[in-house]
Amino acid sequence: MKNENKTQTTPDVKNIFSQIESTLELYFGQKAPAMPVNIKEALVKYSPYITLIVMILALPVILAIFGLGAMMSPFAYLGSYRAGINFSLTSIFALAVIIMQGLALPALFKRQISGWKFMYYAALIQVVENLINFDLGSLIISGAISFYILFQIKSYYK
Repeated sequence: MKNENKTQTTPDVKNIFSQIESTLELYFGQKAPAMPVNIKEALVKYSPYITLIVMILALPVILAIFGLGAMMSPFAYLGSYRAGINFSLTSIFALAVIIMQGLALPALFKRQISGWKFMYYAALIQVVENLINFDLGSLIISGAISFYILFQIKSYYK
């Protein structure tokens, strides 16, 4: 028997995210119709403030969801197993998105690429959530809008 050295190729998570980003860049940044420059500039200038306002307005709702969620989570599973899992997953994904957006804010104000990346990851998390919940309408519409806006303004972040 021959002793063969087999090189095992394991997908690198960073490489996978890089491939996804380059594919989305191709379709939403290059092939999609370009957004007017004045709208891009306005989005880059005002989006950190809009994100901050939305996060502040959503904070009481999210705290209420997690407060009530801790109390009501066992009852969600009484309705059905799927309802309980859906409730738990939605809460976890919402928390992850809020954390990503919170981490993005300081860098968005400074127009750093790290802020754009956090917003990109938040959009990816929302797409995965919609996919898991089989919410195909939100998956297609909100995913396309989010990625279109993100990849149209990417060049403004360094």
